[in-house]
Order: sequence, then structure tokens, then C-alpha cells
Amino acid sequence: MINKIKDIFRRSIAKWSALFYGNPSRKMTVIGVTGTKGKTTTVELIGSILEAAGKKTVILSSVHYRIAGEDRLNPTPNTMYGRGRIQKILREALDMGCEYAVIEVSSQGVVRHIHEAIEWDGALLINIHPEHIESHGSFENYREAKLDFFRYVAASPKPRRMFFINRDDNNRDMFAEAAGDNEKYFFGGTFIKANYAAAFEVGRALGISEEIIQKALNDFPGLAGRMEMVQEEPFKVVVDYAHTPDSLEEVYKFLGLGLKIKVVGNEERRGRLICVLGSAGGGRDRWKRPKMGEAAGKYCDEIIVTNEDPYDEDPISIMDEVAKGAESMGKEVYRILDREEAIDKAIALALPGDAVVMTGKGSEKCIHLSGGRKLAWSDKEVAEKSIKDKEPSEASI
Repeated sequence: MINKIKDIFRRSIAKWSALFYGNPSRKMTVIGVTGTKGKTTTVELIGSILEAAGKKTVILSSVHYRIAGEDRLNPTPNTMYGRGRIQKILREALDMGCEYAVIEVSSQGVVRHIHEAIEWDGALLINIHPEHIESHGSFENYREAKLDFFRYVAASPKPRRMFFINRDDNNRDMFAEAAGDNEKYFFGGTFIKANYAAAFEVGRALGISEEIIQKALNDFPGLAGRMEMVQEEPFKVVVDYAHTPDSLEEVYKFLGLGLKIKVVGNEERRGRLICVLGSAGGGRDRWKRPKMGEAAGKYCDEIIVTNEDPYDEDPISIMDEVAKGAESMGKEVYRILDREEAIDKAIALALPGDAVVMTGKGSEKCIHLSGGRKLAWSDKEVAEKSIKDKEPSEASI
């Protein structure tokens, strides 16, 4: 009964906020991007293509929203902005002359009915892997939320309804079925390649020339905290938001391919992959902690497990769960509670040709502690300081 009352309340907010702001999505082309990983990057890539084509565009992502080229911070801690904020932003964008909107869509946002009362023109699935299992109850429920978004878009009152589906995802047939008899476009790829391929396909479907699309993709500067290169030489230092076993594997495989062979003294040595990782607390996806450790154990040469966002959980217990996964792969693990010390250790271990990667925080600006406390934080800034403090002789051996 309580859940039904909540659903009625949330649907009412969605409906009345759309009416209050004059149904702005009715007068724009609105594309929703969903998936487990890569949503934010794909939203940004599509926005860049539209802007390169001279189209006034608003994008809404977990990082920020941008109206006609003007960046603003995400006003909420969530991927989808609730309580009428999306409608308010769309109204402002429409008043500023925006023709297109690209919105990041989360499974939890769909469960809260935030996607409703938006008149969608298209939906895009990047991929789907297990995540938010505790909050949804099962992977099937998580997937069903994303399928519900596709079904909602399939019933949109817009005359043209477009669906973009990753043909390399194991769940593609379910999403193709949920799209009904509407326009379907398929793209391929994993990790970063899928983001670019998806954006390319959306651009073509919207009638933008391939020359403009390709230039926009080539000129895309990347996103803070998403495979962000802090340093290239003498060893790579990378910050990435990866926070699921699948995304960790993709990051580690990608970086592993780029490891270099360096001459150190009179010997050649292949670069090592050095990782710093943890896992969020607060009861979030406990199942994935050992799996993330296993991913590190499979691909990384040096493993440092540290604190991430413990919330009200014991951070040492979280670290132990992650570390045990790596140890089950026969790897030794450094357990370092202080995240700054953990990053310092990774940088200290690095030699020419190595790659250091810090995952889980990306561009996030704080660490969430117990009792709602927050610690100001930046993986990139800590890494930059650690690199600067490293003895020159250490960095150039």
C-alpha cells in the first residue's frame, strides 16, 4: 500500500510539473540514454555532435547539465533530477531556443517515474550488466526498469520514435521487442567504442552529415573522471569512474593493451598495471565487492585496496571483501584505508612504462562518510600532488 501511494505521488509530480512548465518536451526532440556504463559519455558525445551541427541543445547527465553551451552543476546527487527539475530545465532550455534535449536515464529514476510526462522521441541502450541489485531486488528487476523506459518511449505521442540498441549486448532482443514497430538502429562495440558508435548512429538518424559527426567525435575532449589521463609519461596515471566488475574489466583490459616495454638499466621490462580500487558502502551492491577484487586480480600486477564511499558501513570490512576477491586469484594486496596514502603508494610503485589507474570516484568531489558527513575529495588532485612529490630519480629509473 505504501509503495502504491509513493507511485501515485511521484507520477503526480511528474504530470503536474510538466503541465506547470508548459510541456516543454513537446516542442523539442528528446533522446534518453540508458545503460549500466557509458551513459554520461554517450550523452556528452551526442550533445557535441548536435552542437557541432549548429543545433541548440540541452544535455542532462549525472555530472552536470548544459543549456546552449552553458554548463551548470547537477543540482542533485542523482543521475536523474527529480521533483520537477527536469521539466524546469527543459522549459529554460526551450526559452533559450534549444531544439534538442539529451537526457541520461537511470533505472532508479524509472522506478521513481521521473521519466514520465516527458514526450520522448528516442531511447538508447548502451549496455546492461548487473548493478543496483539490492535496491531493485534482482538483476531481472533492474533490467525490467530499463525495459519499462523503452516501452514508455514506444508509446510516446511523438510522431517519430527512434530506438538505438547495442547489437553486442546479450539483452538486445528484449530491448528490440520493447521498442515495438518503431524505428530501430543498431550499433556495436564495447567500452569506449560503444559510446562513440552509439553517438554516431544517433547523429545519422537525426540527419547530421557524417563529416560533421566525425569531426565532433574527433574533437571531443573527453570527460573529467572518465578515463581521464593525469599523466602520460614516464608512466601513465588515469582516473576513471568504473565501479562495477564489468566496467573494471573493460578499463583494465584497455589500459593493459597500452602497456609499454621500457629499457631499465640494461634490461627490458614490460609495463605493469597498478590499480587503486574500493567499493561503495551504504548497503550498495555488496555482491560485487569480491567480483571487483577478482577483476583486479585477473588483470593488475599491483593491487591497492582502499576506502571509497563507506557511508555508515565499516570501511575496513568493505576493503576486506574486495581484497579477498583479488587474493582468491593468487594476488597479494595492499590494504590502505587512507585513500590519499593509497594513491601515494601506487605512484611510488610506478616505474617507466607502467600505468596507474584509480577507479570508483572519477570526478566526484567528496567521499561520503557516516552520519551524512562528507570529505572534500579529488582523485586527480591527489594524484597530481603525489606525482609532484615523487623523487625525480624515482620517476625516471
